[in-house]
Amino acid sequence: MLEKINALFDQAQKAITEASTPPALYEVKVQFLGKSGSLSAILKEMGKLTPDERKTIGKRANEVRDLLEEAFSNRETTLKTSEMNKKLQGERLDVTLPAVPRNSASLHLITKVTQEICDIFARLGFAVRLGPHVEKDFYNFDSLNIPPDHSSRDLQDTFYVNDGVERGPGDLSPWILRTHTSPVQIRTLLTEKPPVRIVSPGGVYRSDSDMSHSPHFHQVEGLLVERNVSMADLKGVLGFFAREFFGPEIKVRLRPSYFPFVEPGAEVDASCPFCKSKGCGMCKGSGWIELAGCGMIHPQVFKQVGVAYPEWNGFAFGMGIERMAVVKYGVPHIGLFYENDLRFLEQYPL
Repeated sequence: MLEKINALFDQAQKAITEASTPPALYEVKVQFLGKSGSLSAILKEMGKLTPDERKTIGKRANEVRDLLEEAFSNRETTLKTSEMNKKLQGERLDVTLPAVPRNSASLHLITKVTQEICDIFARLGFAVRLGPHVEKDFYNFDSLNIPPDHSSRDLQDTFYVNDGVERGPGDLSPWILRTHTSPVQIRTLLTEKPPVRIVSPGGVYRSDSDMSHSPHFHQVEGLLVERNVSMADLKGVLGFFAREFFGPEIKVRLRPSYFPFVEPGAEVDASCPFCKSKGCGMCKGSGWIELAGCGMIHPQVFKQVGVAYPEWNGFAFGMGIERMAVVKYGVPHIGLFYENDLRFLEQYPL
């Protein structure tokens, strides 16, 4: 195994040197150091080793990882500097030309879509509730029936602000950057008596970054707690939202799914607004686009917040705001939301 790690180190160094662009370098990094990369594949075999062998192999693996991380960082700096120099040499600007006036105002598309979503649910009696971005482990996981060994709690999925560091007298619970806006629902149920109808929009954080994911993105989640609520009510609410947001011809369907905090749970699909369900690139030929996750609130969640179940029951749902913007406005990729390019923002005026 030591020979494999050393051989991987040599291969990675060569690949880093040969990478000629930042995207190519990123692919090399994923290949060797990603979650499913070559180094991780080798380390999965450590369970077969003796304790002494694991200590030696683990030490060498950490050394190799640190050296490769440093090599990647240095190579990335070199490539970006080279690209910038080429741009500076190839671009010429006449700074004496008069500036082009920019008089029109516009909202960022994420803000615009957030307001559109909240306005639609407001017509159904949902109020807006906000909450902190740095949350206790209890609000983000425990109160939502997410077990201690759930994969979403792992360091590779969740950003921990402190792990067992005292934040107050006797408070050693972990604090994290919230991974969803569901903690707002818990805080609301702990402070407000049913009936409750709320939506909670805001930024969330997960350790995930590629062409289709960002470590910081936005969600809006909804919660309704009343008497005698059913899945039919849930489908009716989401159907109303889909038709108001995308157009009156839109249809919705529910597919069984699993989420720890709801039972039963479902994925919500909307008929593709681009191709009218005929099949296109946006819906990957299926005619349907995934809209949200939802379900009836799990009895354990009600128990955590002290709401009498089954006297009261309800449903919850959640959707990505960037995804709603991509589907409605045809944004090619999510990177455009974060590049601060005014030309992009001006396409969506007030």
